[in-house]
Amino acid sequence: MKILASFLLLSLSSQAAVTLPAIFSDHMVLQSGKPVPVWGTADANAEVTVAIAGQKKTAKADASGKWSLKLDALKVTAEPQTLTIGDKTIQDVLIGEVWLGSGQSNMGLQVQGADDYEGSKAAANTPLIRVFTESSPASSTAQTEGKGSWVLCSPDTVGRFSATLYFFGRNLYQEFKQPLGLINSSVGGTPIESWISPEAQHASAELKPFFEAVKKENAEFDEAKVKAAYERQVKKWAEEAKKAKEEGKAAPRKPRDPLETRQRKGNVGGLFNGKISPLIPYAIRGAIWYQGEANTNGAKPPFYQAQLTLLAKDWRTRWNDEFPFAWVQLPNFTREGEGWPIVREQMLNALSTIPNSGMAITLDIGMPRNIHPTNKQEVGRRLAQWALGAVYHKDVADTSGPLIDKATVKNGAYVLTFTHAKGLTAKGELAEFEIAGADGQWQKADAKIEGETVIVSSKAVSEPKQVRYAWKDNPVATLFNGAGIPASPFRK
Repeated sequence: MKILASFLLLSLSSQAAVTLPAIFSDHMVLQSGKPVPVWGTADANAEVTVAIAGQKKTAKADASGKWSLKLDALKVTAEPQTLTIGDKTIQDVLIGEVWLGSGQSNMGLQVQGADDYEGSKAAANTPLIRVFTESSPASSTAQTEGKGSWVLCSPDTVGRFSATLYFFGRNLYQEFKQPLGLINSSVGGTPIESWISPEAQHASAELKPFFEAVKKENAEFDEAKVKAAYERQVKKWAEEAKKAKEEGKAAPRKPRDPLETRQRKGNVGGLFNGKISPLIPYAIRGAIWYQGEANTNGAKPPFYQAQLTLLAKDWRTRWNDEFPFAWVQLPNFTREGEGWPIVREQMLNALSTIPNSGMAITLDIGMPRNIHPTNKQEVGRRLAQWALGAVYHKDVADTSGPLIDKATVKNGAYVLTFTHAKGLTAKGELAEFEIAGADGQWQKADAKIEGETVIVSSKAVSEPKQVRYAWKDNPVATLFNGAGIPASPFRK
């Protein structure tokens, strides 16, 4: 017995003491079918052994203690595996599909805040679905470890999952019935520039005008003045809250700290550093993105295509993987100005500058007075339709709504052709089309469907030069394809 005990102690002591990113933890899901990177830190020059499912590999830490290796592609299994990494043992590891979801509050909105929460709870006894929520804050430097833990899907836990990500994943799970890992890294109210590495953004010639605008905005920001104004607001709120309590009334909402909000948004690259960098290069099948609301104001909208394209390119470069990438186009919502239509257009245009990509069109399921529409089941379903068709090559009705292809003038009318136009149809009156002539004045136009084309004309414009559809903050979606997905807004 003493000999056996000594052998076990010797065996344990021979394993390098390692520090791992938080995502390497109990209940994790590893991506199947592709090499799986594993990394961390250890003592300088120490050897680190990694083992799972009959596979064992060893890496040597460099002088700073960093080490990494790649496991060979793993086969799908719902049987719990044990992953050993140096002196760490990780239990209940499954192997299947892994997807990353990121963005702002509409990605962060939880299942308990979406439609039919009770129904979602009742259907959530699916422990093969696991969710990792990256909970680390923004950072001024790229982080490596992160924060968070893997949580099994159950009626007790599903309410706190990202609704968009969960309903997307649930659709995939219903198709494959195999382990599914979902990684949620999102923060409400944040602009896209917080989510791209600062190095990539500052190296982009396309974004130089953007940074000039940001520089001007920052120069006009007076921290002391903002702090003093907030303190006055809090003092007034405290008085009103005290009075409300004495009168038995509900207390008013406490003002938000604008400095805290500014810090949370991470400025340029802050959320990439804090919430994306720790996940790289964890093996994933692909990523979905739901953000854009915070980039609809001021001078920001025209830069969104360049920013989204850069985000996809930068993430793929750092992962060393051209993984599939899709996003949610902004839905209908009532807000003054042209920011929302422009960002939608920028998202549409990004399909041509981001290879292996897709877009869920949600023009019909927004809420005019709620920036957080609650029908996240349909958002997730449309993202899943794209993934099932475009990524997994399953037979689906369609992977997208109609996308404008060509706009040709013939006999004083526009003839519009679309991709994803099978079964082109109108819901209600075919409306929201406008035409402009050489004077640039937009006129309401008549539209009719002929096969897979739409003919648009206006008696007020004999020689049309421009055409557009649903070019409003809160338009009514009227043009759909046979899959029941609306057409993207556009202008030509």
